[in-house]
Amino acid sequence: MLGGKNILLGITGGIAAYKTTFLVRLLIKAGANVKVILTDSASSFVSPLTLATLSKNPVLSAFVTEDEEGVDWNNHVALGLWADIMVIAPATANTLAKMANGNCDNLLMATYLSAKCPVFFAPAMDLDMYKHPSTISSFEKLQSFGNHMIAATSGELASGLHGEGRMAEPEDIVTAIKHFLLSESPLKGKQVLITAGPTYEAIDPVRFIGNHSSGLMGYELAKEAARLGAKVILVSGPSRLHIQHDLITLIRITSAEEMYQAVHEHYADSDIAICAAAVADYRPKVMADQKIKKASDSLTIELVKTKDILLSLGNQKKNQFLVGFALETENELENAKGKLKRKNLDAIILNSLNDSGAGFGTSTNKITFIDKNLQIKTFDLKSKAAVAVDIFSEITSRINA
Repeated sequence: MLGGKNILLGITGGIAAYKTTFLVRLLIKAGANVKVILTDSASSFVSPLTLATLSKNPVLSAFVTEDEEGVDWNNHVALGLWADIMVIAPATANTLAKMANGNCDNLLMATYLSAKCPVFFAPAMDLDMYKHPSTISSFEKLQSFGNHMIAATSGELASGLHGEGRMAEPEDIVTAIKHFLLSESPLKGKQVLITAGPTYEAIDPVRFIGNHSSGLMGYELAKEAARLGAKVILVSGPSRLHIQHDLITLIRITSAEEMYQAVHEHYADSDIAICAAAVADYRPKVMADQKIKKASDSLTIELVKTKDILLSLGNQKKNQFLVGFALETENELENAKGKLKRKNLDAIILNSLNDSGAGFGTSTNKITFIDKNLQIKTFDLKSKAAVAVDIFSEITSRINA
């Protein structure tokens, strides 16, 4: 869920600053882009070099950075605009008071006051400081501004005392951010069923009928659905692609029959279903038990139709928003409209093999989105990741209308 997110981490001068090395590592591992701002006192507790190495970005602490190449201005406004999320951890009593009252005396505070993104703060201090009325007032004031507090926990403190004031663990901070992103997501609580890739229909134990689909379009759709907060069931035919996300369940299959069974197992519980897989239309009527030997100049294999997965879903559709794909080479628009009606779809995505850069085996795609009311929208050639964004933009605009 944090993949591609820009996270700005502000670290202030408390002993809990040592935990931020683990926090940065977790954020990077989750796919986030991380930049770090240290206050002057924070560098006494955690090494800028360590944080720069982990974050893969220079660590900032002052408005002006001087080195052998000259003087650089660290633009606090640009930093605030760059961030999708800002996290201040540990947030000391001193910094919390500055945030609450707009006291702008360092780069971190100037950036905080410039940020337009959600801001999280994780307090860390001794128990009496944590419970002091001025600190509680800072908590309340900051939350009234729309900031998000990640409350301290109880435990052994740097003073040797035991009580409330211990900064939340890095894992809990990451979880809090994820929960926030999920709560803000337009597909929160929805289940999306997606098919991807080819199917392989066995001729004998070593040969099969298949196609050139890589599965990339379906995998990008799954990533985008998860980014929007949906629980995703991805049913994938043979593909070299891999995917790992908290909200994505990957089910690998081989044949059209296996895909049919997997899809119908999850369809009833799904809110949106997108059939992006290139399912084989035919399979051998009989699979040979042993490898077929090259005994003659020709070989005849009797083929029979596979089950039409998309048609079966259209026939069973209740409240699902059902989307199919149409890969055409001639009479593209009319053929896609016919498939849309015939299979009882809510929308169909048209690809034409006549468009350079579209279809199988490419990282790009060019689509036309057609809904059941025959509203048509054509998009330019884009990366398949960007196409996935466009597709879900069209879907969510209709299911939320």
